[in-house]
Amino acid sequence: MKAFQLGIMMFLQYAIWGAWAPILSAYMQSELGFNGTQVGTIYSLLPLATIIAPFAGGQLADRYFASERIIGVLQLLGAGMLYVAAQTTDYGSLMIVMFVYCMLYAPTLALTNSIAMINLEDSERQFGRVRVGGTIGWIAAGLMLATWRTWLQPAPVAGDLLLLAAALSAVMGIHSFTLPHTPPRKENVNPLAFLESLKMLKDPNFAIFMVICFVVATELQFYYVLTAPFLESGAIGLSSASVPAWMTIGQAAEIFVMVFVLSWSLKRYGMRRTLAIGVIAWPIRYVIFSIGSPVWLVLASLSLHGFCYVFFFVAAFIYVDQVAPKDVRASAQSLIAIVTLGLGSFVGANFSGWVQTYFTSGETTDWSSVFLVPVAITVACAIAFLLFFKEEHVGPRGAAAPAATGS
Repeated sequence: MKAFQLGIMMFLQYAIWGAWAPILSAYMQSELGFNGTQVGTIYSLLPLATIIAPFAGGQLADRYFASERIIGVLQLLGAGMLYVAAQTTDYGSLMIVMFVYCMLYAPTLALTNSIAMINLEDSERQFGRVRVGGTIGWIAAGLMLATWRTWLQPAPVAGDLLLLAAALSAVMGIHSFTLPHTPPRKENVNPLAFLESLKMLKDPNFAIFMVICFVVATELQFYYVLTAPFLESGAIGLSSASVPAWMTIGQAAEIFVMVFVLSWSLKRYGMRRTLAIGVIAWPIRYVIFSIGSPVWLVLASLSLHGFCYVFFFVAAFIYVDQVAPKDVRASAQSLIAIVTLGLGSFVGANFSGWVQTYFTSGETTDWSSVFLVPVAITVACAIAFLLFFKEEHVGPRGAAAPAATGS
């Protein structure tokens, strides 16, 4: 019963995000008239919030309030902010509203993981099954919006994606109060505990790995921020009603690769080759985007997101857990999360928006040139990874052996 409740929690948590994140950029550009730089700035607010807000949320849950109640209050407040965002049309006001919303939502990402880990009987075995509910929720939100726009909506409703996210956030807020009671642990937790893992950067191999993770994370935002406007543009020509459904291809592929391919690849090819496949998949996708035809190939390339994200980012978190000393594993996970989901995504969102603005003349964007930028950067990352990263072999107790030499 607990696993089912927690699965619904994950479903709603990521359905909220999936309702607005894949297509907010298209809405802001086509309906509100924002330029690429403005869109990139708004997309950078959640990564910024993931750096700032979780410390406060973690401290409240660790020392003062039950985690499920914190999530419930934050999600209900977030529903209100999303409703306001749906009514907001000018850039300055929307930026303020979305920043407040992101500061409310960001702590719930870590807290939902924490509740699941604490309340599952066997977290190592059960957490993956519970967490996949989140990816299913992301897909479901896209399909709900596409269905609404295609069949149920007699006339366009301004900000419908934000209204859907608001409704889901309200449901999540109510559901949170039914979750297993998770009282504060009242531990004297250091909110900057991840700094303990910085000593791992003294290892040149690990430092190279983290730099490549940061750069690749910046290029992920070209997919998240620019794919929807690209698909709706004259270059591809999809309708705004169908784009939410097409965008779910990436998450469906993510589930398939995570469930059926990742473990097999790690066992057969090892961590270094698995990560390399993940890095190489990025320029392949962006080359196809840059060419822009045939349309069926562009749409099929959305499925490469499964390999891009799972084979690199999910595998990267596994790698960090393997090589980190046992006493700093949690801190090391915090470090890579801040480097990729925080700093890398923040820089990437702003950079991708700026690149679109640079290659836009009037109302026409040169999408071929836009996507050649991440092609060049991800190719450089792939070359650097293959030349300089050496896999560390993990012993039976999880301690990393010295880095192997050669390829």
